[in-house]
Amino acid sequence: MARYVTVTLQQRAVSCRVELLDAQAPVTCDAVWEVLPVTGDAVHAKFARNEVYALVPRITQAPRRENPTVTPIPGDVCLFDFEPWEINNPAFGYEPGSEAYAAQGATDLALFYGRNNLLINGDVGWVPGNVFGTVVDGFEQMAVACNDLWRNGFVGEHLTFARD
Repeated sequence: MARYVTVTLQQRAVSCRVELLDAQAPVTCDAVWEVLPVTGDAVHAKFARNEVYALVPRITQAPRRENPTVTPIPGDVCLFDFEPWEINNPAFGYEPGSEAYAAQGATDLALFYGRNNLLINGDVGWVPGNVFGTVVDGFEQMAVACNDLWRNGFVGEHLTFARD
């Protein structure tokens, strides 16, 4: 039986429905499912292009690589696992004390809403993500809201992942 997650931009009151890809990423799906609901500050990607994500406490049960990609497509939902040293560069813009500076590292849960994404970071190189879900409903409205984050800022916005 399929499992679903709702991804919501809280301030913008926009949600989409995501089907978990249990056949392709079973360990990642289980690890994410077990920590839901989870909310973090919404951030628009600086390097990847059409990505909105939240850093959340590290999901230690998630595998380092499962169903990985460096070229996510619109509607992909990915998990990235980061060691503390990988994302605490001040150039990334995270505040000291934020999840990016956590001693145990952090998990990045991301939604890709447009084409031509390339997951490379000037500090660490390629950054493969585990594709664990795909948007099945509400994509168009979410893409508009994500683009609004890029154009008008994401301060105060939160991204929530919850069981559907």
